[in-house]
Amino acid sequence: MRIGELAARAGTTTRTLRYYESRGLLPARRTGNNHRMYDENDLKLLRQIRTLQDFGFELEETRPFVECLRAGHPEGDSCPASLAVYRRKLDELDALIGELQTVRAGVGAQLARAEGARDELAADAAVPGGPEPVCELGGRQG
Repeated sequence: MRIGELAARAGTTTRTLRYYESRGLLPARRTGNNHRMYDENDLKLLRQIRTLQDFGFELEETRPFVECLRAGHPEGDSCPASLAVYRRKLDELDALIGELQTVRAGVGAQLARAEGARDELAADAAVPGGPEPVCELGGRQG
């Protein structure tokens, strides 16, 4: 198939395919009249790249998977280099999850503090002569 058909079937653009070719991820086979030609294996390769990128892998991180597919492995992820990339990505995700849990705990603590302050102001306002609650965003509450 030609580049336009491959791009359409892979759900991408011809520009992206040319970029992948320039990065050595997509083979550059040419016909006698210098047209790029592709086959079903190239489509499978592009789907592998796209799936990995949907999971958050950088383009260069897909290279071991591409090489594994080219070596004849049906899924592209059973080679040692591919497995190593999976492990690194999981470590990276675990670290991000840890950071997000820390941020979430901080936001939760701030919310609890803010609700406590609001409740304290409301209790003070209920006392005759106590201060009237003021909303920082909109002036006096009524």
